Amino acid sequence: MTTDPPQSEASSFPQITVSTSLITCAVIIKQLWCECAESFGDKTVCDVCTGRAVSVGQKLLQRNKRLSWPARIADAGVCLLSSTVSFLDCGGGEVWFQVEDKHDFSVNEDGGVYALHHLNLLGKEKAVLVYAHDLHTKQVWKARIHLRPGDATLTQQVPEILFPWRSVVVRGDGTLRRVKRDWVIPPINVPENSRGQFPEDLVRIRSDRDKNRMLRYSVTGPGADQPPTGIFIINPISGQLSVTKPLDREHISNFHLRAHAVDLNGNQVENPIDIVINVIDQNDNRPEFTHSIFNGSVPEGSKPGSFVMTVTAVDKDDPKTANGMLRYKILSQNPQSPSSNMFTINNKTGDIITVAAGLDREKVTQYTLIIQATDMEGNPTYGLSNTATTVIRITDVNDNAPEFTTETFFGEVHENRVNVIVANLTVTDKDQPHTPAWSAVYRIIAGDPTGRFSIPTDPTTNEGLLTVVKPIDYESTRSFMLTVEAENEVTLVRGIHLPRQSTATVSVRILDLNESPEFRPNPKSMRLEEGLSAGSMLTTFTAQDPDRYMRQTIRYSKMYDPANWLEINPANGQISTIAILDRESPYIKNNHYNVTFMASDNGTPPASGTGTLQIYLTDINDNAPHVFPLEVEMCERPEPNALNLTASDPDLSPNAGPFAFELANRPSDVRRNWTLHRLNGEHAQLRLRIGFLASGLYEVPITITDSGNLPMSNTSYLRVKVCQCDHHGDCVDMERIIAAGLGTGAIIAILICIIILLVLVLLFVMWMKRRDKERQAKQLLIDPEDDVRDNILKYDEEGGGEEDQDYDLSQLQQPDALEPECVKVGIRRLDERPLHHDHQYPLRSAAPHPGDIGDFIHEGLKAADNDPTAPPYDSLLVFDYEGSGSTAGSLSSLHSSSSCGDQDYDYLGDWGPRFRKLADLYGGGDD
Repeated sequence: MTTDPPQSEASSFPQITVSTSLITCAVIIKQLWCECAESFGDKTVCDVCTGRAVSVGQKLLQRNKRLSWPARIADAGVCLLSSTVSFLDCGGGEVWFQVEDKHDFSVNEDGGVYALHHLNLLGKEKAVLVYAHDLHTKQVWKARIHLRPGDATLTQQVPEILFPWRSVVVRGDGTLRRVKRDWVIPPINVPENSRGQFPEDLVRIRSDRDKNRMLRYSVTGPGADQPPTGIFIINPISGQLSVTKPLDREHISNFHLRAHAVDLNGNQVENPIDIVINVIDQNDNRPEFTHSIFNGSVPEGSKPGSFVMTVTAVDKDDPKTANGMLRYKILSQNPQSPSSNMFTINNKTGDIITVAAGLDREKVTQYTLIIQATDMEGNPTYGLSNTATTVIRITDVNDNAPEFTTETFFGEVHENRVNVIVANLTVTDKDQPHTPAWSAVYRIIAGDPTGRFSIPTDPTTNEGLLTVVKPIDYESTRSFMLTVEAENEVTLVRGIHLPRQSTATVSVRILDLNESPEFRPNPKSMRLEEGLSAGSMLTTFTAQDPDRYMRQTIRYSKMYDPANWLEINPANGQISTIAILDRESPYIKNNHYNVTFMASDNGTPPASGTGTLQIYLTDINDNAPHVFPLEVEMCERPEPNALNLTASDPDLSPNAGPFAFELANRPSDVRRNWTLHRLNGEHAQLRLRIGFLASGLYEVPITITDSGNLPMSNTSYLRVKVCQCDHHGDCVDMERIIAAGLGTGAIIAILICIIILLVLVLLFVMWMKRRDKERQAKQLLIDPEDDVRDNILKYDEEGGGEEDQDYDLSQLQQPDALEPECVKVGIRRLDERPLHHDHQYPLRSAAPHPGDIGDFIHEGLKAADNDPTAPPYDSLLVFDYEGSGSTAGSLSSLHSSSSCGDQDYDYLGDWGPRFRKLADLYGGGDD
């Protein structure tokens, strides 16, 4: 493959033949050619190497057969699965590639030429023109690639890398010398996802010193001896570098290896060279949207070209190649109203904009778009695609004004009512509910100059609530005609004006009510002098009925008169006194006395109103002064012996002070024991003439005269309590009791009560103690072992019945009826009464007559009464000892007999028919 010089020079296109079965091309490495030219001293080579690299290589081959440059150049430039064209000048400028036939081929920035679809070249050839643009010098080169049907048996020659590079340099004297230089190996391109047989050969690395000695080759770096290890291997003898598995560019896009050459002793014979292996991308990943559903919004009425939102998709393939270059487009729009193409999308950025007018939220609230992202720059044949859903919500703007549902509204309200809803004003608004563009604001623009109405908005229904905020008088205004306007909370968008339907008329009718009579003025004030006698007419306090169109009668009554001083005429409202007015009354506050009256009409329903009469009472000298305090204390030997007194007068000046103080003439000992000196117009000082005054209660008469126009005098008795004092000058306790007002009789009575209470308590305690002693004595008379009341007798064992108890049941029979040898002494149980042999009850004689049992009981009772050791009262008496044995036998047998013979039960028949049957049972009869 050759390259042409700049287009300014006339030259023919280089001819390249590529097999379509395995597309290959030569990589032209200009640095290599320039070094070749420098080695042979051909200065013209660098000037033309960028245009005729192949022809220069042929010339070099003819001049020096041993270097085998064409083979090496060809081997270094072979690449699989794609054609690679490189235009590199000696200055290393940046080159941009472009293919002429963009429909069938594409070229990336690395010079890789790709077929965009399957090519049918049977029986013909196809030429591809490739341009190379030097972005720095602005020069352009072009090369033509010829495609022809290839042979399926075409073999591939493995590239070979020779190192170190030994350049031949021409000296100044014309001689040649070889200089060892490093060679920059071009990257090796390996396609990802290869399905060939592995290991697959990539390149052969060898040194020119392998002719003289045996060398060993190795590679190091990630992918070889570093993780991920084992991807690349090298034959240590031949230097063949191979890949062992398919590569994944999305995992690792390139590998940086270093090739080493050592002898058999491990000595390094060459400097390591760097090998870069680029993984060529294939279109093996579909585009993936960042979201499955994208949500956006745009205001209604937006102009064409308005930005809506951006959708984004990513592709794991190389974004610098067509595999990762995405293109977007809209597949569908729902609904297709008012147009099927309301939106468009930037195929590269994914920005969605509007392209048509007519977005109306009231008609279509949202649009659903299906967006497709395709790689390979949107090629529908070879590109991989994916889709996502975009929901575009049309947001509301205030493009609809509120409109009243009717032109005129009607309402009515009673007079004097406030905070009452008169009418509900309804509007319609097509904007989104419960938004500022929907919420209505009502305003009265005419018909209410005094501001008696307001229209708040119901936030739920958006209705206007016409409300009365100030009382309305039916007698002054019977109806209102209001003009109301409705607007939104936000202004309408530009170009839209309020329609006529946004204004309505409200007719309000006022209803008459029976209003309360009104006192005028209220309150009514008047000034009077105290002491006015009862029956005096003070004033007339009347009320007017505001209902001018109703004929009603007003009656008056009194509601509040705390001192009950006044009365009012029910018919004409005249007020008169029924008691003397006293300014010094406790009902007077700051010389004012308030009385409340009520006026009621006879309407339906009746109405009433109240009025207050405020009376200001002026003072007259109607109260005499008196001394204050009325009681004082003084020691028997006072130090000092003076008492300060004050005159008190409920009247006001000038009917009060200054006062005149004087001691009364009687009794005579007053002036002998006391003196009174006036200190000022309000105070005087009482002194004791003598040095000692016995303890007691003394009354000192003092006459005080005020300064009224008609002066009033009063003799007050000052109670002076003289007592014994301690060294601090304070009265002792008893004297304080006396001073507190308790006399000797009261003290004695208190003491007697205390003594009586103590005696009662003592008697109660003595009675309780005596009762306890009697109870204890009664309990001592009873033997605890004999008292079986409420006692629980505990036995050591229950036994098996009477058969295993040594009881003598014959003891239950009459003692005198038993034979002496039959009497047995049993074993006494712990709960049995002990036997007293000293006091035996007398044995009764056998008396077979009906009273035998009764006599036996009476004899036992007599013996118990005469026995001094017997317990008293109704204690349990043991009349006989049962014995230790039992001859009863089994309880299941009705036959009983003693061990000494049968008993005679015939006498039981004399007791009656029941006992006769018993005698037959126990007498041994056949029946």
